[in-house]
Amino acid sequence: MGKKRVITKSGEDLSKIEEKIITSQAKATQAQLEKGRIYIIASYNNTLVSLTKLNGELIAWSSAGALGFKGPKKATPFAASKVIEALLQKVQKSGLKTVEVYVKGIGGGRESSIRALASHGINIDLIKDVTPIPHNGPRPPKMRRV
Repeated sequence: MGKKRVITKSGEDLSKIEEKIITSQAKATQAQLEKGRIYIIASYNNTLVSLTKLNGELIAWSSAGALGFKGPKKATPFAASKVIEALLQKVQKSGLKTVEVYVKGIGGGRESSIRALASHGINIDLIKDVTPIPHNGPRPPKMRRV
C-alpha cells in the first residue's frame, strides 16, 4: 500500500497543546458549585453516581465498576460508599455544599451511598426515590396445560 507518513511537530508546539488541554480540564473542574444534584442508580449489578448542576449539566460521575470492583462486589454497600468518596474527590475544589439526591433502583447501595454523602459533610436538601413502578406491568404468561 505504501509507507505512511507521520508528521511530527516540534517539542514546543506539543507542550503548548498539552498545556491548553490541562488548563481547560482544570477550569472545568474548578468551576464554583455550591448546590447540585446527585443521581444514584443502585441496581443488583452495579452502583452508578453522577453529579450535575441544577440545570442538568453533568459535572462528574463514578461507578463501582470504574473503581475496580468486579462481579457481585459492585453492588455491595461498601462499593457504593467508595463510589461516593471517589465522586467527592473529583469535585472537592468546586466548593460543593448542598445537594439534592435522586435515588433509582433497588440495589444494596441505596442507603449506604446517602450515608456516605452525609458523613462527608454535604448538606442534603432533598432525598427523592425515582424508581419506576409499573402500574399494571406486562401481560402474564398463559395458563399451563398439563
